[in-house]
Amino acid sequence: MALRCLLKSPTTSPYISKICGFRMHGTKAVASVVEEHVSAMLRSEREDGEYADVDWDNLGFSLGLIEGMKAYRGEDGRVLMFRPELNAMRMKNGAERMCMHSPSVQQFMEGVKQTVLANKRWVPPPGKGSLYLRPLLFGSGASLGVSAASEYTFVVFGSPVQNYFKEGTAALNLYVEEVVPRAYIGGTGAVKAISNYGPVLDAVRRAKARGFSDVLYLDAETKKNIEEVSAANIFLVKGNTIVTPATNGTILRGIIRESVIEIALDLGYKVEERVVPVEELKEAEEVFCTGTAAGIASVGSITFQNIRTEYKVGDGLVTQQLRSILVGIQTGSIQDTKHWILVID
Repeated sequence: MALRCLLKSPTTSPYISKICGFRMHGTKAVASVVEEHVSAMLRSEREDGEYADVDWDNLGFSLGLIEGMKAYRGEDGRVLMFRPELNAMRMKNGAERMCMHSPSVQQFMEGVKQTVLANKRWVPPPGKGSLYLRPLLFGSGASLGVSAASEYTFVVFGSPVQNYFKEGTAALNLYVEEVVPRAYIGGTGAVKAISNYGPVLDAVRRAKARGFSDVLYLDAETKKNIEEVSAANIFLVKGNTIVTPATNGTILRGIIRESVIEIALDLGYKVEERVVPVEELKEAEEVFCTGTAAGIASVGSITFQNIRTEYKVGDGLVTQQLRSILVGIQTGSIQDTKHWILVID
């Protein structure tokens, strides 16, 4: 089996900053750099200054991709990544579920690191956004049959982004979808694959046409329990208790989700991972979503069966407390005592 790694630059240069070739033999992989081209354009960009010529204040998320990982610029100018080894392990585990050969954790990490190093000038200044990275694995072998591919390509795309939701830092307004489920038991709901996102695009389109920010989905079996937002996990806050649906095979085990749970426990909150009936939405004081793209996003309201329930938003709340700590760790302004940060240099 062959696995190729193309580390692409977001610039307009026709050159690929580095191509790493991974040749797969069963479960053993040998990595070798087979070609490297750095264009005159890229060289001049690196020499001209620390940042690319970008309007960082109006970045938006139109150039980004719906999920992946981010590189942040710290106040001291260092470029930081948040728990990238978990992304590597998640791709490896997901590839096994999808019968695909994948890069090792070491190969994944090296590919991402080289992509960031080649595009450091595209990492926004502190507080202006992040360099969004989309590691992608797909079958590229010469086969049209319904079977596992004979060859796979691993590509890392990168682009500077700001907020994922058009509301920016404003609270989201969610709509509970009762007809279309996001995932089924025995399916690939827990796998980071396109099969998690393509099926919900129509539901999201319809919800946004009605003025909602995104969609909250119910379980496919009973349609009585909440599961996930389209590309984010969801949390409910009730007093000193934080509740989130358990990852039972239909819900993606988000890296930000896991981090928020750990931070909340450190702060003394009680965290419950369990089945969450949709009726509990009426009991929550605060609601927030988590994801690589979304970060920690406050939810201002959720509409279910034409009944709108509103939640507390703003400073001094649990959501803001968790967001401040998470962002502080990600950007280096809070000491990383958990060894979650990788410095790219």
